[in-house]
Amino acid sequence: MPASVVPPRQVKIGDAAAFAGCTPRAIRHYHEIGLLPEPERGGDDRRRYRYEDMIRLLWIRRMADTGIALEDIREAFAEDPADAQGGDSIEAVLERVEGSLAAQEAELRRQRTAVQRMRVEGSRMGLLSDLVTDRLKGLSEGSLRQADLDTLLVTERIFGPLGAAVQATRFVALAAHPALREESDRVDAAEEALDDSVAVDDPRVAQVAAERHVFETALHAVIEESGLDADDDALFDDWEAAHPETGDDEENGSGSTSGRAMSVLEATGKMPYDFSPARLRCMELAVELSARDAPAT
Repeated sequence: MPASVVPPRQVKIGDAAAFAGCTPRAIRHYHEIGLLPEPERGGDDRRRYRYEDMIRLLWIRRMADTGIALEDIREAFAEDPADAQGGDSIEAVLERVEGSLAAQEAELRRQRTAVQRMRVEGSRMGLLSDLVTDRLKGLSEGSLRQADLDTLLVTERIFGPLGAAVQATRFVALAAHPALREESDRVDAAEEALDDSVAVDDPRVAQVAAERHVFETALHAVIEESGLDADDDALFDDWEAAHPETGDDEENGSGSTSGRAMSVLEATGKMPYDFSPARLRCMELAVELSARDAPAT
């Protein structure tokens, strides 16, 4: 029999799926959404796929592999794509897919860069922004605690990279002064002890506020003596020069003034935890002490 009159072989759904590199379930889904027309059924009431069905199935799989949505593939197969449910032409579909793939590629590059930075840094510090990790470079191994990284992570989330970079200055100073770090731990523990069981007017509140003020004064002196405050000023200047449009974004913490103009109490209100009334009062008193001792301008 001449080849031209040999009827094309008809295969069942399992064979069609194996040939196209998909699953029978996927083919049934194509039928359900109108992407692949239902084929004729044999005497056993099972689907029989012809050569034309297989060709269409192959094109569907090839287009899906490029990232084109099934709905767009269905419109592309319409006789007039522009008229198919008001859909786009295939050119517009491909343009949209290309844009989506470019965005995915950029995101993959960002993720790869983050992983590489994490490997280089050897810790979670690599997952913080470049602005923060650059500020911490040069610290000896073990001088930065996990709790410090946790604090920077929260700070960066609320105040952005600039706020976290300024916060990192404290850890740089503390890393170089073990006695000051020890005092920091002591004052932090005293503040944490001001829980809900402590009354606002308890004498311990004022005492801890005074200790906080003394510590912050000492820390600020160390930062000034080491020149870290000048580095902070340069950091602000560089940020404002690179992000002039973010000057009014102080509210969401991403603006150029975040971390500089916001008060301690305002910052506390943005943190993802609650303080006891006694601890809040302690902070207020510490701020008042700092304002009292600040030089007149």
